[in-house]
Amino acid sequence: MKNIAVLLVLVISTIGLKGQEITGQWNGALKVQGMQLRIVFNITGNDKGYSSTMDSPDQGAKGIPVTMTTFTDSRLKLEIPTMRIEYNGELKENVITGTFKQNGMEFPMNLSKEKIEKQVVKRSQNPVQPYPYYSEEVTFPNAKAGITLAGTLTMPAKEGKFPAVILITGSGPQNRDEELMGHKPFLVVSDYLTRQGISVLRYDDRGVGQSKGIFKTATTVDFASDVESAIAYLKGRKEIDPKKIGLVGHSEGGIIAPMVSARNKDVSFIVLLAGTGIRGDKLLLLQQELVAKAAGVAETEIQKSREINTKAFEIVIKSVDAEPLKADLRKFLAESMKNSPDYAKPKGVTDEDFLSLQVNQITSPWMLYFIKYDPAIALEKVKCPVLAVNGDKDLQVPSKVNLPAIEKALKKGGNRQVTTIEFPGLNHLFQECKTGSPTEYAEIDQTFSPVALDAVTKWILLKTK
Repeated sequence: MKNIAVLLVLVISTIGLKGQEITGQWNGALKVQGMQLRIVFNITGNDKGYSSTMDSPDQGAKGIPVTMTTFTDSRLKLEIPTMRIEYNGELKENVITGTFKQNGMEFPMNLSKEKIEKQVVKRSQNPVQPYPYYSEEVTFPNAKAGITLAGTLTMPAKEGKFPAVILITGSGPQNRDEELMGHKPFLVVSDYLTRQGISVLRYDDRGVGQSKGIFKTATTVDFASDVESAIAYLKGRKEIDPKKIGLVGHSEGGIIAPMVSARNKDVSFIVLLAGTGIRGDKLLLLQQELVAKAAGVAETEIQKSREINTKAFEIVIKSVDAEPLKADLRKFLAESMKNSPDYAKPKGVTDEDFLSLQVNQITSPWMLYFIKYDPAIALEKVKCPVLAVNGDKDLQVPSKVNLPAIEKALKKGGNRQVTTIEFPGLNHLFQECKTGSPTEYAEIDQTFSPVALDAVTKWILLKTK
């Protein structure tokens, strides 16, 4: 799950100011893990002072309402307690010089009226145009959802009859390149596969980029519906061999691919890139523990967090109705806060606000489905050839647990066309790494290990002869 929180994944801030000169659009940029993250504050005046919204263009977030702001004697202070964020700056000659703080970390960030262009990170594996193959921007409908999805179809040539794969992104709002921290894994994968004679369809998630629909209310089931629409689209293309259409899913995409394959005989093979084989709650607990250890969190804190999360997930698993669930979770979390003086509540946030934040996160449509979903159910119904690969330093979907679980479920259902590969030294993004921690992702130039790319490609070519 790619959406292990990157700093400022959802920065919700408010700016309240005093002074007419402070109104307007203020632009800044944070340097986070070697990446530029643009921030835009839109400040307007009102009877009570000022109100603001925030945009995070590089994360596709717009119009986020802000919570609290003061502007006195040219000094601007913004506080977003629920996100543990604070910004302090001084306005002088149309520039606000200041510091952005989150979770105890500080970053210099200045604001000005000048627009900041998106930083283009050059990664050595990104292909450069002109490509030695045919590329077409396409759209296709998901009639069931009433939306249109947009993507890119690459083919070895404009004319011919080719095998094809559909790339399925991981969790969180992803564009067709599965862009993350300056990396474009799906661009690299699609380029490599297409050069080897395999057509590739990759598309923006619903509600992302040029695709229509609403992302935040969608669940894994909805994303599976989008994949089925992509299959129908490819079957209608004369250049695509309808008997050689496969699915390649990364992370959550590795959950979706078996779901779709289990109920669609048109899928001729699937590749699971760091796909999961255990129920969502168990995966989240394991993921949280491994990532926390890599970050140097004390063992006592890790175990306390695990105890609380385990019980919260148990409440979710047993639930059948949303409203009683919210009440039960609120009661449990309130007791946990009371019994744990060191409970990680942000400074300046009321208990009520913090509880609401926690409950809303756990009971979002996507999270509720993910916590309860057991991928083994669909895997047992998959009859087509399956390749499941993972890196042994993946902290988000640990290979030692998930690869055996995937293989066991497939074979339990009678599938004997199963291949699993554990790549040494690779992380969740299939980068050659040191620790596997998500904090390394942006620092590594490599986007996708050539060794993994070659193994996956050779397997697909073998299955599409």
